[in-house]
Amino acid sequence: MTTATPVPTAPSPRGTERTERGSDFAELSRRIAEAGLLRRRPGYYTLRLTLVGVALTAGWTAFFVLGDTWWQMAVAVFLGLVFGQLALAAHDLAHRQVFTRRRASEVGGRLVGNLGIGMSYGWWMNKHTRHHANPNHEELDPDVSPDILVWSQDQARAAKGLPRFIGRHQAGLFFPLLTLEGFNLHVSSIRALRERHMKKRVLEGTLLFAHLGGYLAALFLVLPPTTALAFLFVHQAVFGVYLGSIFAPNHKGMPTLTGEDRPDFLRRQVLTSRNVRGGPFTDIALGGLNYQIEHHLFPSMPSPHLRRAQVIVRDYCAELGVGYHETGLVASWREALRHLHEVGVPLRSGADGRTS
Repeated sequence: MTTATPVPTAPSPRGTERTERGSDFAELSRRIAEAGLLRRRPGYYTLRLTLVGVALTAGWTAFFVLGDTWWQMAVAVFLGLVFGQLALAAHDLAHRQVFTRRRASEVGGRLVGNLGIGMSYGWWMNKHTRHHANPNHEELDPDVSPDILVWSQDQARAAKGLPRFIGRHQAGLFFPLLTLEGFNLHVSSIRALRERHMKKRVLEGTLLFAHLGGYLAALFLVLPPTTALAFLFVHQAVFGVYLGSIFAPNHKGMPTLTGEDRPDFLRRQVLTSRNVRGGPFTDIALGGLNYQIEHHLFPSMPSPHLRRAQVIVRDYCAELGVGYHETGLVASWREALRHLHEVGVPLRSGADGRTS
């Protein structure tokens, strides 16, 4: 028996079901294209990538200038945030929001991802593409597969080992565990070099190990071992928490699909995604992923267009009667944590089924 949240279906605006798959999305896509929101924004991305590059240069310059001092922990925090912005830039490059050509996107993605932050472009692309195709589908979305955490009560009942142990209190452990996410990205990227789906393994590996070697050499040549290890942990912890704070609220706690649950493309993307309200600061901090619904519907749309697209998408969903969920940033974290707590109920229950 499944515990997945059912995904509601909605009648067409005229009260008759549309039988042609994707017809609702086709109309939305026409409106978006007419508004000019799929056009590239080279000026925006030139400025954005330049500013992130300047911030990265400034951070490492401060690191080498300061030398052996505990003020380096402030630099570690700053660089953790900069690495998060680099990851968001790599995300946009991978979705071809920056360049229309695949080769340019791949070159940029590998330079920013592999060399810049030590995260494999090829590994992440494979994983993220599957996520976009089937968001929140327990069997098809790798982002909700049981690893350390469990994402549904069915997964909790089947959990063994570490996921079963952590799953009991995973809501409370979620943010502490995110301090390890940066390390996890690096390890997963290196392990992926052995996977068959990986293309250009030599290039990917060369860039990854160039980043790793340069990074560790800088830390242990400039700082004594204790300070270097402290810098390493603070930097990667901030990086991991920042990324987790961006990505976790987008789908966690939204309807989950299982088995043959396959609503049409528009509903599959809208009903499983959550938007985060906010102004320009939120847009910058979350890299446009606060418009998660619009991003999932139009992955190649440049991020500065997502705010304008939201009005069109929200109004269109209202026409169709399709649920459109948006909330504040703190509330989005609260909803995600509440979901994590609820799916852990079977692991906290005794033999009689009562919660302990």
